[in-house]
Amino acid sequence: MKINSKTKTVCLLGHPIEQSFSPNIHNYLFAKHNKNYTYMCFDVNPSDLKEAIQGLKALNVFGCNVTIPHKVEVIKYLDKIDKNAKLIGAVNTIKNEGGILKGYNTDGKGFVKSILDKGYELKGKKVMIIGAGGSCRSIAVELASNNVELIEIRNRSEEKANNITSILNEHFDIKAQYSTKEIETSDLDSIDILINTTPIGMGTSECPIDESIIPNKKLLVCDIVYKPHDTNFIKWGCKNGLDTIYGIDMLINQGLEAFYIWTDINPTKEDQKAIKKFYLDSIK
Repeated sequence: MKINSKTKTVCLLGHPIEQSFSPNIHNYLFAKHNKNYTYMCFDVNPSDLKEAIQGLKALNVFGCNVTIPHKVEVIKYLDKIDKNAKLIGAVNTIKNEGGILKGYNTDGKGFVKSILDKGYELKGKKVMIIGAGGSCRSIAVELASNNVELIEIRNRSEEKANNITSILNEHFDIKAQYSTKEIETSDLDSIDILINTTPIGMGTSECPIDESIIPNKKLLVCDIVYKPHDTNFIKWGCKNGLDTIYGIDMLINQGLEAFYIWTDINPTKEDQKAIKKFYLDSIK
């Protein structure tokens, strides 16, 4: 595409954002579907978030994505919040509707699509989620909407985990609980899906679980970290013969949903495959 005076800007707000793949997703989609938009990344310190959101209006930025660590805090600076995002308590997508900034959350939908695309059913499943940040909130709400039986949150601090489980128990017909203790082998015996929603492993060799643990049953292991592609959490799952879902799958799927919010265009399966191929080729 050629950037000109009519080009609309869409962006990502986060800290850090150096490794983001989102520009590749959206600039591909804008070009493929003949939209005169361009996607850029802005590294915004938490102390500057309010001014950054005000800047979206001042510069007439058409929309943006929001990533770690701003997904929860950003809500207080928006004009409207989608019903689902309000329940989740976190926003990862904003659309500028004539100077009115409306927040949405596509993380949970993107994550659930990744599981369904792999051929898994969610109804009646027991899930353990590591972490209690904005991504956990969105994924937990979407999983509850898809009729899982149990969601247990494991987090070092109690307050955020307690808040999420209270929301789930109040609004959905499921069992939600939390614990601050470290995950042990016996904990994995009673679940079907294990999800890491923390940034642990992002650009590091850290793992959110004790890698010496050997599960006694088959689990689906999911990571939302996508750089590196093979996180130590994913490697732990593969080493133990478990099915895995990579972070890039959720990232692409939530991006496709955000693209639809901005443009009213539904990306195709071919778009999804092309973006993933581009990503895998880029890390070889």
